[in-house]
Amino acid sequence: MKEIVFVTHNKGKAKSAERYFNNIEFKTYDFELDEPRSDDIKEIATVKVNQAFKMLNKPCIALDTGFFIDELNGFPRAFVNFSLDTIGIDGILKLMQGKENRKCRFEECLAYHDGNKIHYFYGRHPGNLSTKIQGINRDEKWSDLWYIFKPEHFNKTLAEMDSVEREERRKIDGSVEALKVFADWYRKNEQ
Repeated sequence: MKEIVFVTHNKGKAKSAERYFNNIEFKTYDFELDEPRSDDIKEIATVKVNQAFKMLNKPCIALDTGFFIDELNGFPRAFVNFSLDTIGIDGILKLMQGKENRKCRFEECLAYHDGNKIHYFYGRHPGNLSTKIQGINRDEKWSDLWYIFKPEHFNKTLAEMDSVEREERRKIDGSVEALKVFADWYRKNEQ
């Protein structure tokens, strides 16, 4: 059985992966990969997985996530970290003051380098922005956006939801997790 390495510096992403990768030979490698300046999450995931494969010379995955706010023409897109480092979640909320359309979504691209080619898997999480920061810090948190992102059909942010509620929302809100799509595909095709 091949071992897959998830190269990520994001502890929340690594924690989320554990949930789907039982019965798969899997480990994480804590390293912050370089990201190109691009608003294309597939391009960023491709650069990251190529860098990871060159470093480790074994099958690996890299994941990139963008955040899209409808009212702001998709801002911040793939520039999530830059946006959080500059204006932060307070700045995002300020940009949205007085806006009725609060629809937003996370989009994910997971790239798997098997040693010969790269395979891509996509995820999407629809929701709405809260009007204020809500919730507590959690091990599974990927980003500070969890404090202002309410999954579709819910009136709580991800940071307010416990693990049971977060699991339940996946059945209701139309979310598709790239990590799960990949793990299901891998079990059928690579083991």
